[in-house]
Amino acid sequence: MIAKVRKKTAAVHIALLVLLLPGLCFGNNGVAGMATPPHKAAQAKNIILFIGDGMQLEHEIAYSRYLTGEDFALVWNNFDYEVPVATWDVTTYNRYARDLGAAPFAYDNFDPMVGYNANEGGFERYPLDTTGADNYFLRPRYATDSASAATAMATGVKTDAGNLAWLSGDPEGGDLRTIAEMVRESNGGAIGVVSTVPFSHATPAAFVSHNVSRNNYFTGRGGYQGMGIADEIIQMVRPEVVIGGGHPDYNSGFMSRALYDELQRGSEYLFVERLPDTNGGRALRNAARQAAKQGKKLFGLFGGAGGNFEPPLVAHDPGYPQIEAATKENPTLADATLAALEVLSTNEKGFFLMVEQGDIDWANHANDYLWMMGTMHDLHEAVKAAVAFVNQQGDHMDWSNTLLLVTSDHGNSYMRLNPALPMGKGELPSPSEIRVWNQNQVEGVMKVTFGTGSHTNELVSLYVQGAAADLHAQYEGFWYPGTRIIDNTHIFEAMREFAFKWEYDGWRPGTSRKPFLEKVPGFAR
Repeated sequence: MIAKVRKKTAAVHIALLVLLLPGLCFGNNGVAGMATPPHKAAQAKNIILFIGDGMQLEHEIAYSRYLTGEDFALVWNNFDYEVPVATWDVTTYNRYARDLGAAPFAYDNFDPMVGYNANEGGFERYPLDTTGADNYFLRPRYATDSASAATAMATGVKTDAGNLAWLSGDPEGGDLRTIAEMVRESNGGAIGVVSTVPFSHATPAAFVSHNVSRNNYFTGRGGYQGMGIADEIIQMVRPEVVIGGGHPDYNSGFMSRALYDELQRGSEYLFVERLPDTNGGRALRNAARQAAKQGKKLFGLFGGAGGNFEPPLVAHDPGYPQIEAATKENPTLADATLAALEVLSTNEKGFFLMVEQGDIDWANHANDYLWMMGTMHDLHEAVKAAVAFVNQQGDHMDWSNTLLLVTSDHGNSYMRLNPALPMGKGELPSPSEIRVWNQNQVEGVMKVTFGTGSHTNELVSLYVQGAAADLHAQYEGFWYPGTRIIDNTHIFEAMREFAFKWEYDGWRPGTSRKPFLEKVPGFAR
């Protein structure tokens, strides 16, 4: 398939096709695949991966309309490359396989079209493709969870729901090296994770910890005596930057008091936390500057009653979008992103940074449109801040050595905007104009409808800017023939190729090899 790479001419696309034809090979299932990628990766140093947890294209469009009055006017809509992404995990695959009478998932033998059937779900994200069948997406629990989705992006491995960088089936020694660990071990780079939800929660944890259950937040929780997620992050992996929610003064479910005391007393991290009547964003940025000057690591611990940051608040004011902070005690995601970049960018060998806006998912579980809009604003401002940071002059970081990605781990809520009642800049629906999935409201007058309170198997977006932004193009249609769709495991493959110049070898399902286990060796403790 030919990549839809923006800012390229038709002549370039034709030339690219000619170059690719000699490289086509065929796997055992007879589907054409790429034996080698179309080009070598650029000189690589820095990877910044943004994840909007639970974000689907309709959420992006809704926020874009509120902010600008246009459908595709967000900062990432101007990136060099975009593509639809399939997100299924092993648990989802096996549910579909059971319905089809097909064999369950095996690493050396599976059919990606069982995990996502484009003929039923559509070849593009809704509303770019409106052919997807409601009954395909609205089956309860037929979608990935955040832990397995993050694992796919962090390690290139499909796994079971709930697993964090761990093989399907929970085998002994099934922990997997993540892209973050590879950047540190192979390149000497720095690593960081940032999230608006607890730092030990599924998405950040999948990049810097390894566990058979996302619920094992810390040693001793609920009687669990193994290595807890927070314990491993703080005591073993020890990223250069950790910023997130989960402060035990506000919610005791995400880290132990002993770990909190260790952070306060320790000298490895410059520790900053949420405090009453203290501007959290300002405190975090000041701590980041100090850590960068002193060559120290940075740990920012914030959160509220649910463990999360409070997202911005939006208001209805036609023509004039009104957005303000819910509290000053927690930083914005932009504050946290800039703090992380300030510290990580001091490593001239480069870095890997994952930034998650996790509340998008929580808002959509609740079918709360206004909450969702605030979380989308939080993500958008953070991406803008990262772009500006790369653009600034006078340092060793620029678009020739930096790859910035914006994506989602899965859809959530099956939210749909009524095309007959479009909203413009600054406009929000009233409660009576929102149909919540489990309430019987009159059809035909709704501006917004939610189809479920759960995750969906819908395609999500990937936007890429910077050096070798079109590395993902080689995977278009590779697992999903006749489409432009890539898989979420291919996000890992492209990041790894960028960071290490490793080339995808053309493996596809149906062969006897086990590339995941060969290409991603277990992380040795």
